[in-house]
Formats: sequence, C-alpha cells, structure tokens
Amino acid sequence: MRIRSRLLLLMLSILLPAFAIASVAVWYVYKEQRAAEVAGMQEAARALALLADRELQTKEAVLRTLAASPAMQEGDLASVYRHARALVPAAEGTIVVHDLTGRQLFNTRQPYGSPPAVGRSNLMLLRQAAGPRATVVSDLFHAPVGKRYDVALQIPVVVGDALRYYLSMGLAVERVAPLLGQQGVPANWVVSLLDRRGTVIARSRDAARYIGRQVSPGLRARIAASPAGVHHGVRLDGTATVAFYSRAPMSGWTVVMSVPVAEMRRPAFVAAAGLGLLVSVVLLLAIGAARIYARGTAAPIEQLRQAAERLGRDEPVTPFASGVTEADAVSAALADASARIRDSKAHLERRVTEAVAAAERAQRALLQGQKLEALGRLTAGIAHDFNNILQTLSGALQLIGLTDDRARVQALAATCQKAIGRATTLTGQMRAFGTVQDARLETVQPDQALASTLPMLRSALPGTVQLELDVAPGLWAVTIDPLQLELALLNLVINARDAMPDGGRLYLAMRNEQLAQGAQGLAPGPYVRIELRDSGTGMTPETLARALEPFFTTKPVDKGTGLGLPQAYAFATQSGGMLAMQSAPGAGTTVTIRLPRAAANGAAPAAAASMSAAAAGPILFVDDDPLVRATMVEALTVAGFDVTAAASGDEALARLEAGCPVRHVVSDIVMPGTLDGIGLANVVAERFPDVRVVLATGHTERRVSLPGVRLLAKPYDIAQLFAALEQR
Repeated sequence: MRIRSRLLLLMLSILLPAFAIASVAVWYVYKEQRAAEVAGMQEAARALALLADRELQTKEAVLRTLAASPAMQEGDLASVYRHARALVPAAEGTIVVHDLTGRQLFNTRQPYGSPPAVGRSNLMLLRQAAGPRATVVSDLFHAPVGKRYDVALQIPVVVGDALRYYLSMGLAVERVAPLLGQQGVPANWVVSLLDRRGTVIARSRDAARYIGRQVSPGLRARIAASPAGVHHGVRLDGTATVAFYSRAPMSGWTVVMSVPVAEMRRPAFVAAAGLGLLVSVVLLLAIGAARIYARGTAAPIEQLRQAAERLGRDEPVTPFASGVTEADAVSAALADASARIRDSKAHLERRVTEAVAAAERAQRALLQGQKLEALGRLTAGIAHDFNNILQTLSGALQLIGLTDDRARVQALAATCQKAIGRATTLTGQMRAFGTVQDARLETVQPDQALASTLPMLRSALPGTVQLELDVAPGLWAVTIDPLQLELALLNLVINARDAMPDGGRLYLAMRNEQLAQGAQGLAPGPYVRIELRDSGTGMTPETLARALEPFFTTKPVDKGTGLGLPQAYAFATQSGGMLAMQSAPGAGTTVTIRLPRAAANGAAPAAAASMSAAAAGPILFVDDDPLVRATMVEALTVAGFDVTAAASGDEALARLEAGCPVRHVVSDIVMPGTLDGIGLANVVAERFPDVRVVLATGHTERRVSLPGVRLLAKPYDIAQLFAALEQR
C-alpha cells in the first residue's frame, strides 16, 4: 500500500468513527419515527373499525325503534311493513322480519304477502353461535331480491318477556364505501373493510372491482390469529404493501389499511441519501487534503519502490540521498543486498545444475533397474518352462534312438507331441502380451465358447467350490482368439479356486451391455460383459496394484507361474476390450471383462482335412528357417506334392519370374530381404492370379487383410496345411 493511501486511511480512521456515530443517531431517529408511524397507522385502523361499528349501531337503533313500535308488539306485520318501507327506502336498504325458525315473513323489497325469497346471508348460523337474544351482523352475501351485494344486521324482537321475531336490516355495500373514502387517506393508500371470511365488503379505491373478492391467504391467516396487527404482503392489485388491520368488536369485521412499501421506506431512503451525500463530500475533501500532503512525502518511497523493482529484475541497485534518514538507510541496504544476491545467484545456479544432473542420473538408473527386474522375471519364467519342455523332448528323442520297438517309439513320439502342446500353450500365453494375430481370430458366440470350456472349468474346481452360471440369452457374437478366451477363463477360475482353500462360491455371468459413455478407455457402444466373482480371501491394495504384472504371484513356487491374470488382461485388451478388477481383504475378488460386439458374424472354421486328401499341383514352399523348410518339404513330398523350396521372398519371386511351375505358394510372413510374406502375397495376387497363397506365422506386428489368402498359425498340424491347400 502506498504512503499516500496510508495517509488517507489515517484521516479516514478519524472521520469514519464520527460518521458511524452520526449514522447510528440518524438510524435511531428513523427507527423511532418508524415506530411512531406504525403506531399511528394501527390507531387509525382501530378508529376506522370503531367507526364502522358506530355506523352499524346507528342502524341497530333504527331497528330497535321499529321493534318497540306498537304494531310490532301487537303482531300487526302489515302496519310494520308500511312503516318499515317509509323508514328505509328500497334504494338504501331493506327490512326483513323472520320467525324464530328463520322463515321470512316479509321483505320490504317485495310486495307484502309475496312468497318469501330464500335468503343467502349467514345470520341464522351466526345466531346459533351468538344466542337467541344477541345482535348479529352478517358477512357479505348476494341478495336474491336486490341482485346486489348486501350485509345485514339482525336484532331479536321481544314481546313481553317472550322472544317473538327476528328483525333484520339489509344494507347495500355501496352505502358503506363512502364511509371509507371520506377519511382523507392519500390517493395511493387503500382502506378495505373485510367480513369474517376475509371477503372485501367495501374499499376506498376501485370498490366495484374488488367487492366480493377474498384477500390473500396470508393476510386471512394473520387476521384469524390476532384482532390487530401488521402484515407484509401483496395487495389484490399486485402492489407490495404493509397492511395495518384492526377487528371491530361488535361486527367482527376487519378494517385493513394498505400502505405501499415504497412509501413506508421513503423516509429511510431520504435520510440515507442525505447522509451519504454528506459523507461523500467530507470524504472527497479529506482525500484531496491527503493527496496534497502525501505528494511531497511519497517521492522517497517511490524511489525505493523503483530500486526494489530493479533488485527483482536482477539489475544493479545504486543508493540515493533523499534527505529522509529512514529512506536513505533502506536505499543503502537495497544496494548492498543487490550485490550479495548477484553473487549468491551464480553460486546457487551452479549447485542446482549439479543437483538436477544427479537426480536425472538416479532416475535413469531406477528405471533401468525396474526394466531389468521385470525382464529378469519374464526371461527366468520362460527359460524355466522351456527348459522343462526341452528336457522332455531331448530325453524322448534320445530314447527313440536307443530302441527298435515301434510301440515304444510311438509312445515316445506321443510324449514329444505333449511337450510340443505345452510349448504351444506357453507361447500362446506369451503371445497374449503381443499384438493380436489375424491367423487365430474367429467370430464366435460367447455362450457356445463357454459351453465347450465348461467341463474343463468344472474339473478344475474341487467339490467344496460351487460354480453358479448366469448366462443371458441372445448374447452378441465377438471376434476373438477362442483359445485365448478358454485360457483366460481357465486362469481366472484357477485363481478363484486358489483364493478359496476352504471352499466357497464362484459366480460366472455373461450378458450384453450397451455403454452410453466411454469407460476405462473403451469407446461407447455394444459389448459383451463377462464377470467372475468369488467369495475368497481377496487381495490387499498392494497386491491388487501388481496383480497384472507378468510372473508376479503370491503363490508358492510350485503352485503358480504368475501368467494367469496377465494373460487374461492381455487377451481382453488385444481383443479390443478391457479387464477390470475389484478386491478387498475378506471381500473376495471380482474380475470384469468387456469384449466389443463383432461387426458381422464370421463363417465357421473349415474342418481339417485328412492327410490322404492332399490336393494336386506343384507347391513353392518359402521359409527362412532351414529346419522348418526341410521338415515341411519332406512332409509335402510324402503327401504327393511336387515341392520347390525358397529361403526368402526375394528368392521365391525370382523362381516365379523364371517360369517355375507353381499351383500353390506356402510362405512364412516374417522373413529377411526386401519382400516378406505379405509383400510376396501381394505380388502373387497382382502378377500370378491363378496361384493360391497360404501364409503361416508364429507372430507378426502387421495385420493381414488379403482376399483369397489363407492364414495358418504356427505351430500347425500337417493336416491343417492340407486343409488350407484344398480350400477354394
């Protein structure tokens, strides 16, 4: 904050308390005046209510005079009728005589002897509550004879000591309205007379428009709660008002005086505006005086500010002499600090550079260590399993060379086939961590795939684990590697089994799911949801965080490989879906797999042909591995094919261009040279359209989408190759 601002605040700290005291005084006076105004308004409403009662008392006196007349005492109703018509003209009101049951005997608005009209006033109901000898004033009603709004006053007629008749006077409400209009209230104030139900009897403004209408429920409730008071609300014409009301003791009617809120607040607005103007003028004068005084004292402070800015920009600061001792001392201190900061900055930059370099080296070392740890676990696991497979193959092959017994040789060959099957399963698990292979993709029904795998799943569970299936009908087809799905389900079931050593329940569900919004990296769309939920021991957050790492396991060395959950996760992601896990200690584990719906149903895979159904025609076999090339050339030759071998795509193309007779090309995909298997297939399709192509691969990063080209996944049976050669 600038020094000039501080001087201004100093002056305001002196002036503002005085202004606050003056404001409190003005507010106190305003409150007192407001209270006096409210009291005056309430008194005015009470006076108007009493005025209404006095007007009714005048009418009551007329009725009592008529009741005491000799004709009424003698029961000469015809004479009473003539006297009543002369006493109260029909334009001003009406006189009605009732018997004690409420039956009308005559009405001065009707000829004497006419059939009595059905009255609509509530006089008799009110009399039941007030008693037979009380004076009763009705609420507003619509007179059936006069066809207008009336109010009525009724007294008992006593002849001797006995109650004989009820004498009533009906008054047109038009005669009551002038009573309110003559009170001299301001033009925008409204005085209303209400009956017991809150219905307008008379009104000082626009009476004809509002007579017969009820006031707001809030005001009616307030009037019913207390005989006098104040109500803040909205008038019938929509104006926000403060209403002062008072109930007349005789009639039970209520006088309401409505004053617009703006008029009630006007004194406060005038006082606040005057005070605000006074405060503004004084403040402006004080600010002007402070600016004049501060202008001469702020220059050294401004110089110090500029020196501080130069210090912040790392520019050299020189001291100055202003004549103000404190400012000169600060200037000298800033200059000294500038010199020291520049020296310290150079030293700090050197240390920061060294620290950053050391941190980067440590981070690289940490990342490298983590990579080597993961790679070590992966290669150790692969080496362990493959060494067991190689040991089995090596022992069996050595025994084959030591025996001439054909049955023994066939048994050893079967052992080799089992070892190869184990190797295929292991490579299938490892393949799940790479890209998806087109050669193994099929469009299948998930429920059918589950049905074929179910016996294997049940055999993996002990009798203490109950398997519950919940497979919804009409599941969508999915495009996946069926072997990987079976392997994923088996791995998840085995993990659930190991988590329930004492038995439990395993719930397996399949159902269609339409994702309206993307979740966990999935796009919105149709998916098949596979859910496995066990009641096992669950996992800690630390174990759950590492559960999908390859070769990470909490089981003993001889119980698990650490590839089950990673294989299932890799299968789901490579199929275009996802795998999610939820688990907590003691709460079991839930694994959810979502697989995208297939774009179209694929054709069922062709059945494998027998070795005796070999197709005719010369074959060009292309593979860069000499062992594979020698084995398959021998097998195809034995099957009756004329086989030509090539070690690369370039060599195969050269043989084709040289005119080598070829009916089929069987080629590996990944090969050295300028042409791999896919490139060779493209060239053959363009230049040799009569030659059919079969591609085989163990793994490739490229997607294969070539019409008319068959795909085989290594390792494949010789019968599968024959079937591929026969398909058209």
